[in-house]
Amino acid sequence: MGAIRTLRRAAWWIADYTYAVYWQLRAAVDRRDAASFATGSEAPIVILPGVYETWRFMQPLITALHARGHPVHVLDSLRHNRRPVIESAQLMTDFLESAQLTDALIVAHSKGGLAGKMAMAGPSGFRVRAMVAVATPFGGSRYARMLPVRSLRAFSPSDPSIMQLARQVDVNRRIVSIYAAFDPHIPEGSELSGAMKNVRLDSGGHFRVLADPRVLAEVAALSER
Repeated sequence: MGAIRTLRRAAWWIADYTYAVYWQLRAAVDRRDAASFATGSEAPIVILPGVYETWRFMQPLITALHARGHPVHVLDSLRHNRRPVIESAQLMTDFLESAQLTDALIVAHSKGGLAGKMAMAGPSGFRVRAMVAVATPFGGSRYARMLPVRSLRAFSPSDPSIMQLARQVDVNRRIVSIYAAFDPHIPEGSELSGAMKNVRLDSGGHFRVLADPRVLAEVAALSER
């Protein structure tokens, strides 16, 4: 059984990185204007990508959400989202205020979920109805301690931002956390205590989860509330 589990996880890992490399390359050459997604009559959505990702990495999901009638907004100012979480959250807050959004939904990947939660706990959090966070390390990742890059070490469970977010429990009831059964980047998993819903998928990976139909289903459920 152990060998079968190892082979399954290896297959998930390969598929996950194949997905990530493909969409990173696509993101590098894509030139579609973000404004083309900002129309629609359903609940407005703000996209928060993960570290080293631009919003274009999430474009397949953005396209699907826009096709369902959602105006989808992105933050070009995030660029590759390498800033500290508190700075990314401030950019989100500034955007909510400048766009005067209300009853908005956040769809976030990985680090984007941390910035989204911090913004929801801030002074403009009333503008956000809920967030769907995909593969977000709410409790950090023990692997981060071994990484030489500051932007990745920030995911350590002992990082001040992670610890601060852990104390902000009231906002959890407005978050849907979606994550794979096996995430090679977050061995602790992404279950969020007190969340509106925790959705554990019977698959593996950190990136390919974005393509799972359950993500769209959960956004649809939130938009109908």
